[in-house]
Formats: sequence, structure tokens, C-alpha cells
Amino acid sequence: MEDASAGRLWETALGRLQLQVTRPNYDTWLKDTVGLRLDGGRFVVGAPSDFATEWLNTRLRPLIDNVLAGLTGQALDVSFQVLGAPGLCPDAGIGSSYAPAPTAKPTWPQPRLNSAFTFDAFVVGSCNRLAHAAAMAVASAPGRAYNPLLICAPTGLGKTHLLHAIAHEALRSDLRLVCASAEQFTSEFVTAVRDHRTDEFRYRYRGADIFLLDDVQFLQGKDQTQIEFYHTFDELHSSGRQIALTCDRCPQDLSSLDHRLRSRLQWGLIAVVKPPNLHARMAILYAKADAQGLSISTDILEFLAGRLPDNVRELEGALTRVTAYARLTHQQLTVELAAAALEDVTSDLPPPLPTPESIIAAVELDGGCDVVVSHRSVTPRLFA
Repeated sequence: MEDASAGRLWETALGRLQLQVTRPNYDTWLKDTVGLRLDGGRFVVGAPSDFATEWLNTRLRPLIDNVLAGLTGQALDVSFQVLGAPGLCPDAGIGSSYAPAPTAKPTWPQPRLNSAFTFDAFVVGSCNRLAHAAAMAVASAPGRAYNPLLICAPTGLGKTHLLHAIAHEALRSDLRLVCASAEQFTSEFVTAVRDHRTDEFRYRYRGADIFLLDDVQFLQGKDQTQIEFYHTFDELHSSGRQIALTCDRCPQDLSSLDHRLRSRLQWGLIAVVKPPNLHARMAILYAKADAQGLSISTDILEFLAGRLPDNVRELEGALTRVTAYARLTHQQLTVELAAAALEDVTSDLPPPLPTPESIIAAVELDGGCDVVVSHRSVTPRLFA
């Protein structure tokens, strides 16, 4: 049974709270609450779910305390109760020994992270130094370093690696973390709307201390999801919580994204990752081989680095392919064997850079010849 004086007090408090929080925040956490009990200095507020009570208690409690103190002239002991919970006895009146039943704290869901995507395993070069440093800064001081952080790179250059590395550090700090892809965000939002569970969806995404979203370009063309992401972004940013995102292009190139979202993506630091140069590709291959316990000669790694110039993911795939080819055919791994293993996947690539051995071999051809050495190949040209 609701106490009339508590109901009137809370209605007045809601009027003031509505002016002090964002509209999405009010609609999600305060709109459906009611004042239940006012007993001396104790005030009980009812909310529709344990997610809402947890949010009110951890995020909005100081604001609610201040508003109620201003209305009553005293500091109240405010507690939150799930509506319809066993602790709400309908015949418990003012002055009774009523005490709200404790609300179990919801378990914060843990993200699925790639265990190999850590800062220690990330190979730093001139192509990605800024993005790596920014990600490290965000991980060490979330909400205070670069907020938001946007890492832009074509596919396969390590942007997801950096995002997961931030997530691993956040978990060690016992922070509330959400790390999801834009596709996952969209799918969960659609499911939440269908099942009338948007409060739980918003509790998860807007309750995070660190919000990491991968491949934000996939929000293009999804108007309702963009609106939800827009309000989620504003809620998190306005309360000083960290946002980090990745995208396969710069915000100005996302023509199908709402202009307000494009503006917010450019609000903080944009760190662009470029394709690795030869030295960086060699370092990446050395690191990948070492992580797998492989012993591979430098000439083979140079061959791989020269044949697959742009994509880190393809470099790792090529390394796996050539080592598997040697193992399965019971042959010693050589440059020639590596070339054979990659023949069907690199046939459309330009020929590899000339090696000293190939130049000597061309010069020693029988008969008179003129060797034309270019940056692409070594071609013997016979005189007529």
C-alpha cells in the first residue's frame, strides 16, 4: 500500500529531477518510479526492476538525496525497492517495523575478448604509434585521457586488437565494461525492443564505466539504432565515462551516418592506423612466429613480408599457411616451399623484390645478356 504523503513528495521530487537529468536518463530510470513509504527520516522509492534500483542507488543517489533534502529541509535515509517484491507488505503502515527487502546486485556481464589481443602482444611501429599510445592512455586513465577515442584503420591493421587490449586492462581495474561490435549493439537493441526489455539493454550500455564499440561504420543505415546509440553516447560522455570506438574510415566519409553522430565521433582524438612498412611487417612476423613457438629463418620472413604488404591479418594467415604446408608435406621450410604454399593466394600480387641471390643468378646466365634491375623484378634481356 502506497503512502499518500510519500507519493506526493516523490512526485514533486520527480518534477525537479526531470530538470536536472537528460531526457533518456529520466525516461529510463525515473519515469516509472513511485514514492512508497515516508517514516520519520526514512524514505522508500519503488522502481520497476532490480536493474533500475541498482542504477538509482549507484548513479543517481547523490542527486536524489539533494533534491529530497531541499524539499523536506532534512537529510532522508533513501532506499530503493523493486515494485511487487516480497518486502512490500500491503498492510505495513507508518510506524511499523517495515524494512525493504535487500535487492540482489545484478551480475555485470563480462565481454568476450580475444585473449591474444593485449598491449604486450601488439607490435608498435611508425604506422600505429599514435593509436597505441592513445589506447594505453585511455586504459590507464579512463574518462580523463581522450574521450571519445576513435581508432580509424582499414580492415586487418589491428584496431580491434587495441580495443580488446583496453578491455583487458579495464577488467583488471574492476571497472564496468562493455565491449561489443556495432552489429552486436544493433542486434541486442532490436531484441530488447521486441521483448520489451529496453530497460535492461540501457542499464547495460549506459551503466558502463568504459564503453568500447568496434566497427561503428555498421551503424550506417540503421536509423533507430543510431538514435539509441546517440543517446547512449551522450549519457556516458556527459557523466565522464570513457568511450572508445573503431571504424574502417574517417567520420567524414560515413555519409549514411547521422550528422550529429559524425560530429560526436570527431569530438575527441582520432588516431589513424596506416599500413605497416617492410620493417613493421618483419617485426609483426617475428612476433607472431615467437608467440607460436616457431623457428623460421629471416629469409622466409622477408619473403612473406615482401609478398603481403598491407594487411596484418593476412600476414599471420600466410605464416600459418606456409608452416602448415611444410609440416603436412613433411618438407623443410624454404623460400621456394613458401612460394609454392602461397602461389594460389598471391598470384595477383606484384612479383617480390629482388634478392642478392636472384641478381647473381641472373648475371651468371650462359651467353651474353644485359640484366635490367628494377625495383620490381630482375629480367634477363638477351641480345639478338
